[in-house]
Amino acid sequence: MEFLTDYGLFLAKAVTFVVAVLVVVTAVVSAAHRKQDSDEADGELHVKRLNEGYKRLKDSLHQRLLGDSERKAWMKARKKQKKAEAKALKKAAKEGESKEEATKPRVFVLDFNGDIKASDNEQLRKSITAVLSVAEPGQDEVVIRLESPGGLVHAYGLAAAQLDRVRAKGIHLTACVDKVAASGGYMMACVADRIVASPFAILGSIGVVAQLPNFHRLLKKNDVDFEVLTAGEYKRTLTMFGENTDKGRKKFLEDLEDTHVLFKEYVGERRPAVDIEAVANGDIWFGQRALDVHLIDELKTSDEYLIDACDRAEVVSVTFRRKRTLPERLGLAASGAIEHSFWKLMGMLRHRNLQ
Repeated sequence: MEFLTDYGLFLAKAVTFVVAVLVVVTAVVSAAHRKQDSDEADGELHVKRLNEGYKRLKDSLHQRLLGDSERKAWMKARKKQKKAEAKALKKAAKEGESKEEATKPRVFVLDFNGDIKASDNEQLRKSITAVLSVAEPGQDEVVIRLESPGGLVHAYGLAAAQLDRVRAKGIHLTACVDKVAASGGYMMACVADRIVASPFAILGSIGVVAQLPNFHRLLKKNDVDFEVLTAGEYKRTLTMFGENTDKGRKKFLEDLEDTHVLFKEYVGERRPAVDIEAVANGDIWFGQRALDVHLIDELKTSDEYLIDACDRAEVVSVTFRRKRTLPERLGLAASGAIEHSFWKLMGMLRHRNLQ
């Protein structure tokens, strides 16, 4: 046991030294890179051709289902087919067919996983900016795979406005919902020309909610005064610590109702087939029920939709990923090293105690 204690102290000193070195190196490198271009430091665009992925998956399974002789014959036929396709492309080039004419339409796939703050907004903005720089109106399509239960009004309003940019360019927009697009999530989905959802996806929740605790009585009971000083009659309507008034509550509710009216108008303009007064009560609908009230246009998973799209177009996933800064990477490395050392020591002590 004494050996383990000595080893633990040595390990703690070693880890402390490593962390100290990392902190110093991080500070030096961070200072050296402060003048680096902000866009370059923000992140990078990742592009993945989904046609090839689906094709590889299909071919891999197909090969495994064949016998040895059948597999050889199939691989020979595939090789012959690839040669024929390459020959056809060369022939088209010789006959003067342009590259644009020989290219299939493209389907650009974007992803948005929403939290209460719509934190994916920045990534969505940059992905859409990149896609709009190359997409052809009337030919190409943008598919947004959308998952969100909603959140802050202004944050989801901005996210919906980013999708509006696609429509404004004359590019067909499809929203695919596999699990949930409710409240602010549905505000985004309704921008699309077409909404496709899985049978039990959650849609709707066209309503507005606000809630906050109030500690005024607790503070009053403990003789604590809390003052709110404002310039402007409605600068502060409800507070967490001050005494709320009926006048303040009335104004707060009026603001909520006005936001709800704006939400209904927004959905109604983009989904004219929807009876907005019937569905804008804050309730939710599962896939089939959502189809019945025209909140969506088709029942299908995003996988089904994209696999079908591969037959008619080149399907490309576009993702903007923020680069971790060097200090963040070093911090993660240090954290991982400390965690690994800690659990290694705990494992040794536990093993010793079990003996």
